[in-house]
Amino acid sequence: MSIAVLSGPPVPTEPVLPPIGTPAGASVLRPKRGRRMAAHAAVPTHRAMLPFLRWLAFVLAGNVVAAAHVLASDSSVPSALTYTVTAASINIGLAALVRQEYIVNVLFRMATSVPLRWPLRVRSALAQVYQFSGGVHVGCALSVIGWFTAFTALTAGGVVTGPKSGPEIVLLAVAAAILAVLGGMAVCARPTAREQRHNRYELTHRYGGWLSVVLFAVLTVLMSASSGGSVVAGLASSPGTWIVLAVAVFVVTPWLQLRHVPMSVVTPSDHVALVTLDRGRRVRPGTASRIARRRLGEWHAFADMPTSDAHASRMAVSRGGDWTARFIADRPQSVWLRGVPTAGVVTVARLFNRVVWVATGSGIAPCLPQLLCDPTPARLVWVTRNPERTYGPELVGEILAAQPDAILWDTDSHGQPDLAGLAYRVCRETGAEAVICISNKKTTLRLVAQLRQRGITAVGPIWDS
Repeated sequence: MSIAVLSGPPVPTEPVLPPIGTPAGASVLRPKRGRRMAAHAAVPTHRAMLPFLRWLAFVLAGNVVAAAHVLASDSSVPSALTYTVTAASINIGLAALVRQEYIVNVLFRMATSVPLRWPLRVRSALAQVYQFSGGVHVGCALSVIGWFTAFTALTAGGVVTGPKSGPEIVLLAVAAAILAVLGGMAVCARPTAREQRHNRYELTHRYGGWLSVVLFAVLTVLMSASSGGSVVAGLASSPGTWIVLAVAVFVVTPWLQLRHVPMSVVTPSDHVALVTLDRGRRVRPGTASRIARRRLGEWHAFADMPTSDAHASRMAVSRGGDWTARFIADRPQSVWLRGVPTAGVVTVARLFNRVVWVATGSGIAPCLPQLLCDPTPARLVWVTRNPERTYGPELVGEILAAQPDAILWDTDSHGQPDLAGLAYRVCRETGAEAVICISNKKTTLRLVAQLRQRGITAVGPIWDS
């Protein structure tokens, strides 16, 4: 087995890669040409997010059916108000539940624990578990806005047409405030807005989420008080009371686990920092931990890597924006850790007998824990600029020691490859059951869509949160 490291002087044509198990210089599977190749290049990237979109549509459809049932029933305005606020509370609870770290870990553990003898089609579907949680979260969040819009409209109608009273006006003000907060969060969470103003997205989701929980608790109390009976009895019998308590627990738990931990940083280059955290516990490969330089500052998640020290873990922080650039340049001596290590998309490698990892540039960082520690047989395709100069000879040597047959494509020497053709070729030659793609958003979604068009199981992050 040979190491296919592409480096050296520029060449005028696409370099020839030695197929696995064949002598160097053998012919390579060339990208498809003509109409079929053009069709693959034109594959819409939304194909990579079909499971996400299907779960989103399923949740929205369920809420539309529930709304139609409310409209069709011959119910009074107070009953309609109760229905709408209950439906909104259920959606709030589900949206928070599927994002809670312990629940995410349970979902991934359940999905990745099935036997490898199960049909590939079933395991491929289970590998989309991360899209399930994303679709349910977004679908429920949008449904909450719809239900609160209906609730606010009904409340406003009662204030306008009925006798004006202090409690009803306060109830309307709280409902309108909740609707405004949720609407602002949704606007800032749009994909383009989130990518261009990530800090604003994070701040609105954090403080807007906290504020909406407080306002919803106030609304629940006001609803119980306006029912005419005992406030305590009304709260105890209201589903919203218990849901808001559960959501509060989901929100507070990670912050109660906030810790300030020392760390050491090695920078092989100005593009990457290798961080060793003295966290007092061993981490499981495939998880990610959130770190920040300030408790209420900007938080980022990075993949966890075990070390020889049972009380420490490693992270690879690659330059990908202002925060990571400052982190690599400043090299802090400690960081804040929040919550527990949480399973991510790379964990789905356990569902397959053999996989191909495709990473571009700093996308190698999330792959490292699996490449270095996971027992799943794999082949790495890493497309990056001059690997040793960018990431340091030590890290590259560690990767090649774990992946001796890795293909390192040096874009400084050979330019950009046909990534879909390269991944397809390696997948077919190794007999891999799936390709896991970690790159920037545009490249990942396009590559996953192209490989699925060719009948290959492909997964990759979808940037849904």
